[in-house]
Amino acid sequence: MKKIRLVAIGCALATGGAVVTLLPSANAAEEKTPEQIMRMCERTAKLNGKQQSVSDFNGAFADGFESDTCDFVETKFETFDGPTEKVTVDFPNCEPNATEPSKVTTEYSQAVGQGQGKYTVTQQGAAGGLFGALNGSWVKHKATLDMTIKTATATESEQREVPVGKVLHLTFTPKMQRMTGVWKVHTAAREQGTVIPGSPEKNFEAEEVVEGPVIRPGAAGTPGLVDGTTKPVLEDC
Repeated sequence: MKKIRLVAIGCALATGGAVVTLLPSANAAEEKTPEQIMRMCERTAKLNGKQQSVSDFNGAFADGFESDTCDFVETKFETFDGPTEKVTVDFPNCEPNATEPSKVTTEYSQAVGQGQGKYTVTQQGAAGGLFGALNGSWVKHKATLDMTIKTATATESEQREVPVGKVLHLTFTPKMQRMTGVWKVHTAAREQGTVIPGSPEKNFEAEEVVEGPVIRPGAAGTPGLVDGTTKPVLEDC
């Protein structure tokens, strides 16, 4: 987002009227790409209300900060079904002399990618940095991502019956969640100094979308499993 301050220049005419011309002032904020805005956000002095040090983004003391504040403002949250995938081998009951359903144990373990944002700095899959700063927004929702790991798991082991003349396999459809919002970066105006030049106030925005699986609560000390739907599929031999 580009914010431009307009300066009104009045010019009195002999007729007694005035012509007002609107011109961009010298304080007009320059355009920045989303990637540049996200860098300013990562290297901000205060991220989501928390004071940072340059070591938080692996910067050196001489680097300093690139903005005063950066805040994530959530605008939408939704859940939806992820892609359905076959997660087991085929279990046939196709012998010519078969007369009874066959009993099988269907087992699977399916890895589902954890939360991921649009930008490199929100794809790190770790608790720190901008990705970790999103935790505060996720915890408002019942289906909370675990942002400390890169993948979460769905798993099941069940006894099932395969009817005569059929082949069984399982599919799994993960329940996913999507959070949409805006990173708002702000740099305050600086007065002209004897050494440091003055600068205008600057405000930038970068839209963000983060997706990840819905995680069921885990038992004490164990990570939660991915929520979703397991479906047995029967086909003819």
